[in-house]
Amino acid sequence: MKKEPAPSNTRPRENRSNVVPLKGEIDLHVSPTVTAALNDVIDKKPERLVVDLSDVSYIDSAGLATLIQAMQKVEGYGGKFMLAGLQETVRSIFEISRLDQVFQIFPDADAALAG
Repeated sequence: MKKEPAPSNTRPRENRSNVVPLKGEIDLHVSPTVTAALNDVIDKKPERLVVDLSDVSYIDSAGLATLIQAMQKVEGYGGKFMLAGLQETVRSIFEISRLDQVFQIFPDADAALAG
């Protein structure tokens, strides 16, 4: 399996400061960077936080733990945490771990923002 570089696009998009797009493989080596990017957004306490996974090809247990932690922080202050754009391989990881029943998952970031 080809190793992707760390996600370079972990900063929120312009005009969509509550959408955090991620890229590549989210694993043990990348999770600290993802945690830092998510915490930067969470510190601003957005009403909704959308993590766009449409460019993520793989996520391991460390990546899942990072998302669970972020969700708990957002829900802790009364916000909504959503995932968007899961590719089929990533979606199957969420289904196998039954996390598809824990997270709010939308087809894309626009649907998550509208929902």
